[in-house]
Amino acid sequence: MTRLPSIRALASHLHISRNTVEQAYHQLIAEGYVQSRPRSGLFVIALELEKIPAPSTVRQTSFEPSKQVKPLVQYDFRYGNVDASHFPVSIWRKLSNQCLQPEQVELFSYGDSQGEYELRVEICKYLYGSRGVNCSPNQIVIGAGVQYLLGILARLMRSSQSSIGMEEPGYDGVRTMFQHYGFHVHPISLEQDGLNIHELYESNTKVVYITPSHQFPYGMVMPFAKRIQLLKWAEEQDGLIIEDDYDSEFRYDGKPIPALQSLDAHHRTVYLGTFSKCLLPSLRIAYMVLPPTLLAPYHTQDYRLYDQTVSRFHQKTLELFMRNGHWEAHIRKMRNVYQKKHSALLETIQAVMGHYTTVVGQGAGLHILLRVHNGMSESELIHAAANEGVKVYAVSPFWARPDQAEASMVQLGFGGLSMDEIVMGVHALHRSWRHS
Repeated sequence: MTRLPSIRALASHLHISRNTVEQAYHQLIAEGYVQSRPRSGLFVIALELEKIPAPSTVRQTSFEPSKQVKPLVQYDFRYGNVDASHFPVSIWRKLSNQCLQPEQVELFSYGDSQGEYELRVEICKYLYGSRGVNCSPNQIVIGAGVQYLLGILARLMRSSQSSIGMEEPGYDGVRTMFQHYGFHVHPISLEQDGLNIHELYESNTKVVYITPSHQFPYGMVMPFAKRIQLLKWAEEQDGLIIEDDYDSEFRYDGKPIPALQSLDAHHRTVYLGTFSKCLLPSLRIAYMVLPPTLLAPYHTQDYRLYDQTVSRFHQKTLELFMRNGHWEAHIRKMRNVYQKKHSALLETIQAVMGHYTTVVGQGAGLHILLRVHNGMSESELIHAAANEGVKVYAVSPFWARPDQAEASMVQLGFGGLSMDEIVMGVHALHRSWRHS
């Protein structure tokens, strides 16, 4: 090992203080680069580094498929994409700047774990006026997405419940989340007007997750009579209904139907909503309305000690956006935008592929399902579309029992595509599927 110069010698050589050299040597010792030997001095420690083998060149054997360049995606019919071109950037920026003024210094701290109170007030007013939801600001919990909020709900229920009923098919992200929390998920089949209530009774579960205003993914609307039956089930079984109202703002035939929660006189409904479909998914702002029976456990089980997951700046900006009337004006504008896209999609499908396709779930929301009667399977439809630069999506993952899924169906979301892209995308789909 190499011996280092003495402190005196190095300080003299470099023309610096002996204290500086001494501090440097102590740091080298602390970090393991040198070793002090009594009456001998300081010595550099040899570093033995293991050699990392260089990557070997792997030859492609004859039985391995060659790598092919994936076709460029020109038209992505992904559900969940929104029309960001109509997002009110200038208004949002102006309101955000207001939140950064010196007088808003309180926004620099953590804030209320349940969500900013003023925003919860605005959500209450909006829900009552648009969906008939009866609640107080104290019942609302704000969080970064519906799945996060359902995680809180799952922990609240876990001590008393071990199973949950879900529509079959239904939202796979929610099903997986409940399974991760240890719940047994009972798939409840659908009828023409929504959830099969008789099967729900037979499942013996006390909790059910539903999307009654626009069933995901099939799109049917649960009528008033069946909603009353579901509320009766909850009363008789001492049950709980989780109502996910994920895109109720976008109904193109008539006015939006009042929420199930608005009919619930016995307070057995948890109501969920999100701003992702109307504003931007990246804002990650959703909300949950807890009934009184769950609000007490929420407070007693120390969930108020959880830090809020949504930025206070975004919450304050959204509060100002709603309070100043921009939110409802934006909804009206986006409903008009998406209705035109919805019509363009349906009209083009009918004109180009109407003789061998059936549209499922039209009239609301930001997606449709498309049955394709050409003999191709779901995977074949998706693969053929990809070869024409079009991305469509599988429906089978929404089934808890994939073997019962429809064989020749795909999902088309249209929110993120322009009118021209929708038309050209449908024509490209026709080219990919017509020769089968």
